[in-house]
Amino acid sequence: MKAKPAIKDLTLIQLFDRFGTEDKARRHLEKVIWKDGIICPHCQCADQSKFSSIAPNPDAEVRAGLRFCSQCKKQFTVTIGTIFEKSHVPLRKWLIAFYLICSSKKGISALQLKRLLELGSYQTALFLAHRIRHALSETGDAEKLSGIVEADECFVPTGTNAPDAKRARKLTPVVAMVERGGRARSKALATVCGGNLKQAIREHVAANSELHTDSRGYGELKDEYYHFTVKHRGGEYSRREGRHLVTTASVESYFSLLKRGVIGVFHHVSAQHLPLYLAEFDHRHNCRKISDGERTDLGLQKAIGKRLLYRQ
Repeated sequence: MKAKPAIKDLTLIQLFDRFGTEDKARRHLEKVIWKDGIICPHCQCADQSKFSSIAPNPDAEVRAGLRFCSQCKKQFTVTIGTIFEKSHVPLRKWLIAFYLICSSKKGISALQLKRLLELGSYQTALFLAHRIRHALSETGDAEKLSGIVEADECFVPTGTNAPDAKRARKLTPVVAMVERGGRARSKALATVCGGNLKQAIREHVAANSELHTDSRGYGELKDEYYHFTVKHRGGEYSRREGRHLVTTASVESYFSLLKRGVIGVFHHVSAQHLPLYLAEFDHRHNCRKISDGERTDLGLQKAIGKRLLYRQ
């Protein structure tokens, strides 16, 4: 019998085969989230001897995958405490949506998800996509960027073309910080000013890193970072300074994908939800050197402990 390909080789065709049923989807999620053993989401108990499985019984409304923790005396499944909790969307559709978002270089629209996954409404598809983006976002204790870090800002079109003045089309500033050859971190700003830019740098870039920026708005950082600047206004985009190649080409490449995704795929992005879209692009950039399947599984691991309710 031919062995199934490894998860890291996962393709869209294999995806539908693996997640063709709810049971297959649940087992895969358990394998990813509980890769080091089952953990009770209620009391954080990791003692495997404390857990017992409860047989599914549709007539008694006992769902598959239910377990009992003898330490806290509570029942749980793998979806408790994640973005999948209490969702009426089938789990297999969740995992396929996760794969589509993590594997689409410029993103995938909610309307496309609605058509592909046969979701009930555009609102359901949009909320599902936003929950996945929320799961992909980095937590406050994420490791800061280090090494050679390039930083720059751009303006992303947000709002709509509606006649309502409150929803009018506008430009929202975004600052991005990219390790040369490494990770990226982006943040939406209320306004572009020296104070906001420097706060973003200090929040996401480790002190004493080598920082490359343009010549605007990043002053007063020389005492905290090895700071190099290029003068875009003067037509300078890179130069050699000793052994250093001073440029912001990496962060500008990040912006090119972000803008093409916002304008060409999503068309209309609200300023309120822009941080969620940035988290999606950050995750794909940070996991760009691995396969689509591995990138999806890393995203699923981030879903632990995150909930995004509609009122939020």
